[in-house]
Amino acid sequence: INKAVNLTKAAIKNHEELWPGYDSKAAKTDPELIEIFDNWAFDEVIQKSGDIDTKIRTMMIMGSCIAQGALTEYKMFVNAAMNVGITPVEIKEILYQSVAYVGVAKVIDCLYAVNEIFKEKGIQLPLEKQSTTTRENRHAKGLELMKDTFGERIAEMREKAPDNQKHIQDYLAGNCFGDYYTRKVLNMKMRELLTYSMLISMSGTESQVKGHIQGNFNVGNDKQTLISITTQLLPYIGYPRTLNALACLNEVLPESINK
Repeated sequence: INKAVNLTKAAIKNHEELWPGYDSKAAKTDPELIEIFDNWAFDEVIQKSGDIDTKIRTMMIMGSCIAQGALTEYKMFVNAAMNVGITPVEIKEILYQSVAYVGVAKVIDCLYAVNEIFKEKGIQLPLEKQSTTTRENRHAKGLELMKDTFGERIAEMREKAPDNQKHIQDYLAGNCFGDYYTRKVLNMKMRELLTYSMLISMSGTESQVKGHIQGNFNVGNDKQTLISITTQLLPYIGYPRTLNALACLNEVLPESINK
């Protein structure tokens, strides 16, 4: 970091953990901004979300960057991920799951970027397969997982769907959950946290955010965990989306049922 940038010891330590010896171009051209941002994002914010370990916070930021189509920042955090021990297959699983939530149009550039980074680091592609379902059982397995996570509302959603829209419910079961959530490497707690991180990083997703807040709670991610994740993502998604996420959290999980 440029010597003209006056950073706290904590900010330097947390930044160095992710990017050892990083020479920031922005610190040279915009030292004031970097001083403000890094002291906040890598010191104050981490203080208030410190119950989330570095690997998990990094994975959630990667999911958020994918959801925003933020390719430059995403590539930064892929490199950070590898520096803090996140495996190539974990990086790919975050990408694969994001297809269901943000669409392949945003994901494809991130996929190609990861492949280039892996190639530079000598990581051979494709990686080992992680699928646990087949074309024949993916729908049943996905539906079972949806019911385990969200309960009776899944049956209600399917029953209430008009005939010309029932195929979307089938896709949610067979594709979203059957193809992605059933994969190995990331467990349900991690996958639901990732989904929450992606959803709060986009606009107009409040209905889905609320559903997955309940899903997170049902699989063991309590309100404080979600507040910590939201806090960690604030520097990357801004205040409006953060406040929207907190409003959804407080509606679905009032303080009285925080634990």
